[in-house]
Amino acid sequence: MNGRKVCLAGLLWMSAAWAVAVPEAADADWRYTIQPGDTLLSLTDAWLDAGKTWRDLQKLNRVPDPLRLRPGATLRMPVAWLRREAGVAEVLFVRGDVQRQRGASSEPLAAGAMLQGGDRLRTGPQASVSLRFADGSRLLLPPGSEVTLTQLLVLGRGALPAVRLNLDKGGADSRVAPNAQRVPLYELRTPHVNLGVRGTEFRVQAAAAQSRMQVLAGAVQAQGMAATVNAGQGLLADGRALSVSALLPPPDLGGLAAVADRLPLHLAWTGGPAGAQTWRAQLYPRGDFDRLLLDAEVGEPAVTWPEARELPDGDYTLRVRAVDARGHEGRAADAELRLQARPEPPFIQAPAPGAVGYSSGMALAWSRNTAAPAVRLQIARDAEFKDLVLQPPPLDAASFEARLADLSGHGVYHWRVASVEAGGRAGPFSDAQSFELQPPPPAPPPAEPDLSGDQLQLRWRADKGVVRYELTWSRTDAFDGADVQNFTTDKPELAMPKPSWGHYFLRARGVNAAGVAGPWGQTQRIEVPYPRWLWLLPLLLVPVL
Repeated sequence: MNGRKVCLAGLLWMSAAWAVAVPEAADADWRYTIQPGDTLLSLTDAWLDAGKTWRDLQKLNRVPDPLRLRPGATLRMPVAWLRREAGVAEVLFVRGDVQRQRGASSEPLAAGAMLQGGDRLRTGPQASVSLRFADGSRLLLPPGSEVTLTQLLVLGRGALPAVRLNLDKGGADSRVAPNAQRVPLYELRTPHVNLGVRGTEFRVQAAAAQSRMQVLAGAVQAQGMAATVNAGQGLLADGRALSVSALLPPPDLGGLAAVADRLPLHLAWTGGPAGAQTWRAQLYPRGDFDRLLLDAEVGEPAVTWPEARELPDGDYTLRVRAVDARGHEGRAADAELRLQARPEPPFIQAPAPGAVGYSSGMALAWSRNTAAPAVRLQIARDAEFKDLVLQPPPLDAASFEARLADLSGHGVYHWRVASVEAGGRAGPFSDAQSFELQPPPPAPPPAEPDLSGDQLQLRWRADKGVVRYELTWSRTDAFDGADVQNFTTDKPELAMPKPSWGHYFLRARGVNAAGVAGPWGQTQRIEVPYPRWLWLLPLLLVPVL
């Protein structure tokens, strides 16, 4: 081993070199409970490697009669004597781009695949994979990780799995099944530290010239250190230096909304604890911590995930850990979260925000979600929509005339719309808009025609973290053909030349400061009405009698 590696005591390598480095102590023995009918001869045939005989077992355990063993008694079998057979690992869950390299070939990994010793796994951005070993131990690889399954063995008659992993970069979260025989057969190596455990839960991160480990359950003995690394402590391997420190307590997730009804998904929490430099946020299906869906390290107590557009509405668990100045991820806090963001609300077309009308009403217009074309409309006196003045049944239309006679007089009104699916399920409301109705002023003198009505105005909800929007406009919902138009704007609104009459389709997406575009939002349908004057044109062509 080079000078940058640190060995933890209690580690058992299945090789002669390691057997020399670590004395053959009680930890190197497997303790077998004798069953009725067992003899030293039958146990040797079932469990031991060909190089060992029943006489070796008799001498080690001081058994007077190899044919008469007492059921319930314990028999020592050194792990180095046990028969070795190739084992496998099962892929429980895969999300995103996860590649398996076997020999010279590489291919995408899928759930249900069986892995063998020597396989190398790589997880891409927002990708993760979970494995299950023969004894039920679990391994979760978050995004940006590379690990090699150096050894997958089963010792004896399938009783003891021996797992050895090499983590080259990224992270590895392990939940190792308890080992009653006190034999450390789950091993994980990084470029800076080697770990061996009997039954514990711990996380490891490898990056640059450092490796970190956080113990969540159980304990690890570090070679050359008098004290163990216990649950709630972290070990930092920085070159040859080893240091142990307490992990930060869970952060405060107070202030986190229980329901998220906006996409992209934005979540914020109170923060803390003292000493937190950054936070690690992860999203799982509710209570299922083998399936990591989203992962991020953020510099403030808030996270935005555009990738949440790919997730269905439903119940999730947000897990957050505070990261200290040493880079250790502390204890986790979990919060239940319901994503209820669909069907997505329509885009608002008219009127402009704060518009003032002097007639007997105000024309409201919006796009229509192709997946949920009906629209739920609310008009209220207050911005909190507690004082509702109008809430008609779901509308199968893209516009509505808010008449003064149906409202409560002149004044300021707030309105919002939500898409409604065919079964009646409504999605979240759009951001509230406002308009004002005032008594009409005195009739002005004749004026030149106002040509400002030759544009189509579109507005939509502003999204946190988005620096510009890309929109595509087409006559077909496939967005193909020669009539497709693309627009870019840095504001949540767009003015475009009014197209000819007919129906059109529109979709939009956000782009962050790094230039990464999120998924397209749901397609919206927009109706441009047939001009009224065209209906009169045939009358003008009738000859005067």
